[in-house]
Amino acid sequence: MVPRNTPLKPAWIEDPPAAGSYRALFKWGDPARVKHPDQRLVRLLQGQLGLSEAEWRRPAAGAMDAIASIPPSRLAAAHVQALTAIVEAPNASTASMERLRFGVGQSAEEIWQLRAGELPPAADLVLHPRHREDVIRIVAYCHRENIPIYPCGGGSSVTRGLSPVRGGVSLVLRTHMHRVLRFSETNQTITVEPGLDGPHYEALLNDAPRRLHARRAYTGGHFPQSFEFSTVGGWVAAMGAGQESTYYGDMADLVVALEMVSPSGVLRTREVPASATGPCLKALATGSEGAYGVLVAVTLKIFRHQPANRRRFSFIFGDWDRAVTAVREISQGEFGRPSVLRLSDPEETDTALTLYGVSGTPLERLIRLRGLRPGRRCLLLGRTDGEKGLARHVHRCIRRVCRRQGGVYLGGYPVRRWEHGRFSDPYMREDLNDFGIFIDTLETSVSWEHLAPVYQGVRGYIKSRPRTLCLTHASHFYPQGTNLYFIFIGRMGSLEAFRGFHGGIVERIRTCGGTLSHHHGVGRLLAPWMPAYLGPAGMGVLRALKQHFDPRNIMNPGGTLGLD
Repeated sequence: MVPRNTPLKPAWIEDPPAAGSYRALFKWGDPARVKHPDQRLVRLLQGQLGLSEAEWRRPAAGAMDAIASIPPSRLAAAHVQALTAIVEAPNASTASMERLRFGVGQSAEEIWQLRAGELPPAADLVLHPRHREDVIRIVAYCHRENIPIYPCGGGSSVTRGLSPVRGGVSLVLRTHMHRVLRFSETNQTITVEPGLDGPHYEALLNDAPRRLHARRAYTGGHFPQSFEFSTVGGWVAAMGAGQESTYYGDMADLVVALEMVSPSGVLRTREVPASATGPCLKALATGSEGAYGVLVAVTLKIFRHQPANRRRFSFIFGDWDRAVTAVREISQGEFGRPSVLRLSDPEETDTALTLYGVSGTPLERLIRLRGLRPGRRCLLLGRTDGEKGLARHVHRCIRRVCRRQGGVYLGGYPVRRWEHGRFSDPYMREDLNDFGIFIDTLETSVSWEHLAPVYQGVRGYIKSRPRTLCLTHASHFYPQGTNLYFIFIGRMGSLEAFRGFHGGIVERIRTCGGTLSHHHGVGRLLAPWMPAYLGPAGMGVLRALKQHFDPRNIMNPGGTLGLD
């Protein structure tokens, strides 16, 4: 027997995936970057999931095999030639790996299939449009010739939103379409092309005095976990919400205007703060996931960047009910909002305290002395931003609310630990998958009245499966409710078993009163539940819009939003 304090040395894969391998398709982020689980997480999972020391030391199942054979393009040579002429030769490709790579997202189902050596659907042609005019010509040609188009941004979709199930064209917007089209410091807006990724967008705004000739620095305020590898167009198309949406808002709040190229013409909305001219047209494209057209320009709100005013805080509560009361009071207090507010339930709290290195420290002893025991205590992390007086005022009000609910103040250390890994933690997924450990996430929006039944019903379903972790948190807050994020970790025997379990979670969310999605979108993954969720009248509206914008169903066809 190996002592438990002996460091384990799992056979992590260190090398970048080989070009042309299955792993090259599903690897998260930078191909050369890895982030291995530390000893604390390895030991925690070993105990919770029942892995033996030997299982951790076995060679990893890395899915490093080269893809042997990919079906050739089925698109007629005349179409390939005509579409290539639009973007010019270097920006069109029928190469096998190109056709696969831009049609694969980051859903657990896609990753499982690739690890099993199953080929995903491939486009027949990959096009990299250079600008708006290219997109207009491509959409017009494909509409005339009835060729499917699948827009692709950063490729981080977790809802099977990119999959070219009917072949056709993968339209890659991030290659060239990442320019600033207009900047208005007076309006405090910026208009950009959809292929601009998160880091470049934020860096541009932070450095606005030099790069945009602005008087001050700005921030976009949008920081999803996929921030490093997702694009502005993807954020808008999937109705995304970043980790600081409680203060800055989600994409429904941040989009001021947009331009979308559809088979029926170009939809362009005005850059105004509000308009009572019928239903909001920009809302038709925000969240449409490429089913109506291709975004070519987006105008977004921006905010003054004042990181020196930032104030971090964390509290721990004796139980979930008191913690929920605290965050509801914060959300409804009308004293301003924090930028980050993240409440972990007891199971996630005990895991977080282990991973953040709090366990065994004087801070942990303080927590125990206050009677806050494992299995019941709940951790709240947060941060305030904005003008100095506002950030200080909101911080002070939050401390007052939390103290009334028995919260013990832990300072800013746990927040800094969370910030350190907020964008890099997805890299650990490959390592866990290599050792047969499956991890996936579902999230839902709930009203305060429905929070308890959704939380209890979904957790009860997940925990009914033996040796399965369910780490739950809320991280986007409104006066009327919040979201719940269910992260489940376990060992799955087959793809069919995963699909059945995953579907059961979605159904439990729906029947308990949650939404199908809060900020990940629908894609093809959640499409089967859309008719029951929206009802005949709601689906009728979506189908009528589809018929108007895309009468031949060439835009992201094959199940997106449950439309076909």
